[in-house]
Amino acid sequence: MIRITRSRLLRQLVIGLGTSLMLAACSSEADYQTASSGKAPAVADDTLKVAIEPAFPPFEFEGEGGELEGFDIDLMNAIGEQAGLTIEYESLPFFDMIIPSLQTGAVDAAISAITIKQERLETVDFSRPYFKAGLAIAVSEDSNITSLSDLEGKKIAVQVSAAGADKAAEIAGAEIITFDSVTLALQALSIGNADAVINHVPATLAAIATGNIPRVKVVGKLLTEEFYGIALPKDSDNLSVINDSLAALIADGSYAKIYQKWFGAEPPELPESAF
Repeated sequence: MIRITRSRLLRQLVIGLGTSLMLAACSSEADYQTASSGKAPAVADDTLKVAIEPAFPPFEFEGEGGELEGFDIDLMNAIGEQAGLTIEYESLPFFDMIIPSLQTGAVDAAISAITIKQERLETVDFSRPYFKAGLAIAVSEDSNITSLSDLEGKKIAVQVSAAGADKAAEIAGAEIITFDSVTLALQALSIGNADAVINHVPATLAAIATGNIPRVKVVGKLLTEEFYGIALPKDSDNLSVINDSLAALIADGSYAKIYQKWFGAEPPELPESAF
């Protein structure tokens, strides 16, 4: 597998810095044990520190002035308002740093279009589903590819550690190229360096709609049905706070307004559990 990423040194420095800050904040042995075990305490000082990887529009991205925007940002801000909490975002340069930051206790929660998976539930907890998604195939406009079977032996671009990478790994003979963001994967497709991209369809369509990724289209049916959730450290006391706030936003129509703003449609009905 080919891995195209930014500097490995940057990753190590960021992880080391996050861990150092977390340990410095532990003023007692009890606090240290809590942080080391990955179990987060209840929200301190009415502030919830939330990790994101802001390179996945329309869910999270940096606007023209550098401010954070997107569906996930609006929803998390609404949850904070509903719960009477201040949301403090911690932008991470790599999506695959999110779970480790939760495990070390460096952040209280994470929202970044994170698919709820059984294997992830072994290391972190998830809120109730807040978004129904699915994977789709994107190809160049003149491609004859229409299904997964057409991708056998082809070069597939994906975002590292995302659900599309897992699906691509199931395809016989495929050469998988990973990128730090779906935008970079789609750009590789657009210039002919890949035969296809497998990614969540809302983000793919939003990236194509910007006009910065020409000659690319989405084909075929959705490959999967998946749900995004807000991730938290194992046994976090904040889980019930987030779930209660999210349920209230769904019930009073606030969630639907945020969904309509970013996707121009009524949201699908969401289950209370992904499984």
